[in-house]
Amino acid sequence: MWNQVYDPFGSAVLSTLAAAIPVVTLLVLIASGKVSAHIAAILALLVALAISIFAFTMPADLAVRATLLGVVTGFFPIGWIILNVIFLYRLTVEKGWFEILQQSIGGITHPASAHPSR
Repeated sequence: MWNQVYDPFGSAVLSTLAAAIPVVTLLVLIASGKVSAHIAAILALLVALAISIFAFTMPADLAVRATLLGVVTGFFPIGWIILNVIFLYRLTVEKGWFEILQQSIGGITHPASAHPSR
């Protein structure tokens, strides 16, 4: 059985900095604008796996299983929301409420030509 190591470097500051590297990686990649968000997330995930395995001495198979559990846990609520949005959309279209909603929202804004020029 593997016991989690919270302070692999013998210093709370260094261990915390090591644990923060994946988050910093994600934010830096997204802020750079050169990498799309989903690629940045995958790269940060790989960095997190490497740090958990090499710095925090987590067994590789356990790290991969924890990653898969995180993916499944993350996708379930997202899928549930999408399923409900599709249901709500189909319900509004079938009942004719979608056109009413579309006209109501469309009536809020006015075309640019309707505004007098200054």
